[in-house]
Formats: sequence, structure tokens, C-alpha cells
Amino acid sequence: MKIASWNVNSVKARLPRLTDYLEKSQIDVLCLQELKCIDENFPREEVEALGYNVETFGQKTYNGVAILSKHPIEDVMKDLPGDDTDEQARYIEATIKGLRIASIYLPNGNPIETEKFPYKLNWMDRLIKHAKSLLESETPIILAGDYNVIPQDEDCYDPKQWQGDALTQPESRNRFRQLLGLGYADAYRSFTPDVNYTYWDYQRGAWQKDHGIRIDHLLLSPQALDMMTEVGIDKGPRGEEKPSDHTPIWVNLETPE
Repeated sequence: MKIASWNVNSVKARLPRLTDYLEKSQIDVLCLQELKCIDENFPREEVEALGYNVETFGQKTYNGVAILSKHPIEDVMKDLPGDDTDEQARYIEATIKGLRIASIYLPNGNPIETEKFPYKLNWMDRLIKHAKSLLESETPIILAGDYNVIPQDEDCYDPKQWQGDALTQPESRNRFRQLLGLGYADAYRSFTPDVNYTYWDYQRGAWQKDHGIRIDHLLLSPQALDMMTEVGIDKGPRGEEKPSDHTPIWVNLETPE
């Protein structure tokens, strides 16, 4: 089963890119982030016409996550446990063919001197707690999404330029390492030492110069990691007309029929 994650940066603005990718990529499950629309405005008909089931957790103008699947989507959970006052649509989780899959849009946290950074850290603490509870089921788990964390300096084209940014702060990186410490594996890094990116800013010719960062991640439980056969980053969509500033990252799992 091929599972991918993609921050589309507005699903309505990126609909031609999305449908083109679904037609060409042979993706079984696609986790989307930053939909920037409420559930009713998601282009469901266009996606379903390509053979996908759709579950969304949307929000007007900001955030929003979704799971698209060629297989039935079961036991859907919307929102990350741990804070009933949190109104931001950043987490959706479901079971697909025996796999527990989550689409995650982790808070950016900038500027760090505002309330946005403590919110990011609190959200990550909630994710760590929930991710730990998921492991108790011993089900193969894939936590896919835009984590807004550059795990190490090598995941960034110019570490000095990102000093002081929420994506590289010790507190952010520490919490990402805590997720790995629970037993999850960074699928891309566990498979290859190659430097590759998932995000290039729209400004200053970042895409043309390959001035990118790796902030979109697939974290796999031990059971899912045992099933992994291949992982990669599809740069193609970032080079198309009117692209998202992110590009898809994917993993192949050898699942029982």
C-alpha cells in the first residue's frame, strides 16, 4: 500500500495539482494538510470521481486536514485529544486496511515570542501522549503530516538562516525526538541518508536554487516499519504551475491481502 502526505496549501487553489497527482501517482492513501476550507467546501466530487473515499476535518480560511483512500475509511477520529478548548482543525485519524493512519498539521509556532510558540509546544505534548497510547494497540501506525519541525541541521539548506525560527528551536526538536523515543521511526531518514527537502518557499527563487527544508514527515510504529519497502519524496508537483510550497512524501508498505 502506498501512503503519502502533502500540505496542499489550499485545496481549492491547488485542485488541478491534486487531481493530477492522484491520477499519476497510484497513491492508495493520501493525507492532506492546510485545506483552508470547511468540510462542505472540500472538492469531494472531483476526488471521489477518481475512486477515493474522503474524510475531512476542515476550518474556514486556515488549517484543515483530510484523508483520501481507495479503500474504506473506518473508525474516524477528528481532533487531537487533550484540550477541549482547541478549535483549530489540525488532526484526523482513521483505520484503513488494518493500518491506523493520521494526517497531522502541527502548528508553526512563529513568532516564538508570541503565544503561538507555547501553543505549538503544548500541541506537541498532546501528540506525544496520544502517540504513546496508540502504540499500546500494537497496530501498524503511520503518523503522517506537516510537522513544522526541521529535525536536524542537515534537513535544511542553510541552518544559520533558520536560527531563531520555531522550526529549529531546541524545544521543538526535543519533542520530535521524544516521538522517536517512543518507538516511532522517521521513515525517510531510516531508509536513506540522502539530503532531500519537502518545502521550498515561494520567495527568492528557493525552488530553483533547491533552498529547501524537510518538515513533512512519516513516522512509523515498529509494526509499520517492518512492513516498509520503499520511501520517497515526489518533487514533481512543486515544479508545476501554481504549486503548493510543499511536495508529497510517501512510503510503500507490504500489507497482507
